[in-house]
Amino acid sequence: MKGITEELLRIVSDFKGKFQGAFNIREDGECVGRQSSPNIHIENREGEPGLVIRVLPGTKDETVYIPACVTHGNVDDLVYNDFYIGENADVKIIAGCGVHSDGEGEARHNGIHRFFLGKHAHVLYEEKHIGTGTGSGAKRIDPVTEATLEEGASLEMDSVQISGVDATNRTMSAVLGKEAKLLVRERIMTDGKETAKTDFKVVLQGEDSGVDLISRSVAKGNSHQEFFSSIRGENRCTGHSECDAILIGKGTVNAAPMLEAYHVDAGLIHEAAIGKIAGEQILKLRTLGLSEKEAEAKIIEGFLK
Repeated sequence: MKGITEELLRIVSDFKGKFQGAFNIREDGECVGRQSSPNIHIENREGEPGLVIRVLPGTKDETVYIPACVTHGNVDDLVYNDFYIGENADVKIIAGCGVHSDGEGEARHNGIHRFFLGKHAHVLYEEKHIGTGTGSGAKRIDPVTEATLEEGASLEMDSVQISGVDATNRTMSAVLGKEAKLLVRERIMTDGKETAKTDFKVVLQGEDSGVDLISRSVAKGNSHQEFFSSIRGENRCTGHSECDAILIGKGTVNAAPMLEAYHVDAGLIHEAAIGKIAGEQILKLRTLGLSEKEAEAKIIEGFLK
């Protein structure tokens, strides 16, 4: 692996020189390291770039690492990864992505991940996105996530965009079966002229299924963000969507949550709040000895935690 790759892996997936258990490391569109475990099998996808990851039924307390890195401009990396999670399995998936460019060419990663969770399976999915480098070429990350959850399955997604990504278009769609649960936590910060768009679409198909979508974002400088969410209740179910955003400088945010109820017992709620940091918050921290800039940073850190 390149030194840039190792640094990006350290940031997005807590890499400490090696991974324990199953993993696949992707660098500039190529595999530079792979290992399966007795319960988690990683294979090449046929006909398209990407992987098929199979977690055997009943697998417990294992982690699979699927990070991807782009280390220079003029790389447009597209990958398709399918995750098949067996019944009653309980695993963690870490799939961070970093893009780096010191030149004029665009560095881009587009990961299309599809999840198929068997009955009563549970997955904790963590991803961190970051852009680095001093080049003028754009750094883009455009993740697409599709999920199908069978009866009693649950998927927790924790997604963080750290910094330096010039443009991102984040798309997620999910269909939930009976008693299936989806929990999404998204945290994004943009600055300068960066843009970020999030588009969630969730169909609560099964009886007593539920979803909780929470997005927290900070738009600084002249950056712009858009948040769209659609929750469709087709049975007795619960759905909640929340978008909270802080504006700093000339940052702008559009938020458009949507609810569709097609069953009398579909309980759906959405919330959206956009505004600047309250002056009294800054003042309180400044009385403790912090500068205005330090106070602002502390407030943002707590908001995005």
